[in-house]
Amino acid sequence: MALAEDRETVMGAGQQPVPDRSAVGLVAVIVAATEGEPRALTVRVPGQASCRGDGLPAGPLVPEHATLEKGLRAWVERQTNQRLGYVEQLYTFGDRDRSGGEGEPAAHALSVAYLALVREERPAGLAEASWHNWYRYLPYEDFRRGRPAALDAIEPRLTAWAEDAADTALRQRRFDRLGLTFGLNGGTWNEERVLERYELLFEAGLIPESRGNPGPGRAGDPTGVPMAFDHRRVLATAIGRLRGKIKYRPVVFELMPPAFTLLQLQRTVEALSGIQLHKQNFRRLVAQQGLVEETESLTSGSAGRPARLVRFRREVLLERPAPGLRLPARRVG
Repeated sequence: MALAEDRETVMGAGQQPVPDRSAVGLVAVIVAATEGEPRALTVRVPGQASCRGDGLPAGPLVPEHATLEKGLRAWVERQTNQRLGYVEQLYTFGDRDRSGGEGEPAAHALSVAYLALVREERPAGLAEASWHNWYRYLPYEDFRRGRPAALDAIEPRLTAWAEDAADTALRQRRFDRLGLTFGLNGGTWNEERVLERYELLFEAGLIPESRGNPGPGRAGDPTGVPMAFDHRRVLATAIGRLRGKIKYRPVVFELMPPAFTLLQLQRTVEALSGIQLHKQNFRRLVAQQGLVEETESLTSGSAGRPARLVRFRREVLLERPAPGLRLPARRVG
C-alpha cells in the first residue's frame, strides 16, 4: 500500500532522496458480525479513485512502535477510534506494484496484515471510517439465500477466459482451476478458497484492480466493489482464514456478546461462512462439541416465544484440541 506522506527516504552520496517503497506497512482487517451480517471496518484513502477511496486501516511501522502488533493497534485507534481485542497475524504481502500508483518505478512494498475480531462500535466523529458488509466487496461469496446472482453473471466470463487459452494444455488447466475454485463442471464449492477465487478473477482480468487504478468500478459489477491498493485481496485472505478457523477453533465467540441465543450464533456462523445451515443439525453440532452452556436468562421484548440465552464455555479450550464447527461441503449447481 502506498502512503506517500509517511514514506521514508534513503540517501546515497551525491544522490537525490528517493522513496523507500520497501518500508514495512501494517494493515488490519477488522471484522464484526452485527445483526447476522459480516462487517469490515474501512477507511477513506485520500487520492484513491477506486471505490471512492474505500480501504483498510493501515500505516507504516515507525520507530516508536515496539512491536508490529503495537504499531497496528496504534494506527487503528488513530484512524478509527476502535480498540482491538483479539488479533492474529494474517499474512505478509510483498508483491511488486501493490500500490497501484501511476508513473512510479516498480518496487516491493511490504505489508504485514492482521485479522482482528471485535464487536462493532460506531467510529464516533470520524467521517472517514465506516463499517460495511464484506459481501459488498465479494458478492459471489454469499450462498446464504441460495446461489448468488453474481455467480451467474461471472461464470460465462470465466468460461470464455478458459476457452480463450492459447493451447489445449493451458485450456485444460484453466478449466481444472475453475472446477477447484468456483466449483464449475461438477466441482465442489469450498468456502475457504476465497483468495484463490479473487486471484483467478484478477488473472482473468475480470475485476477493476487488475487494470491498475480503475476508478469506482461499474455499478452493479458482479465481482463487487473495488478497494484501494490491493486491500480487496487482503480482505479475501482474511475471510478465507476466518472461514477455515471457525471449523477448529471457537473464534466465532469473539464476535458474540456475553450472552446470546443459539439462533444468533447460527446467524453469525452463516454470515461468516456464506452458507445456510440446517437449524437442528447446527444445534446438535453445538451440543456435541460442548461449546455453550445455558444461562438463567431469557430473551425479552421481542415477538414470539422467549428464547434461552447461552454463553460460551471456555472450559472447552482445555477439553479438546480442536473445538470448532464442522460445516457441510457445497456443490454449485
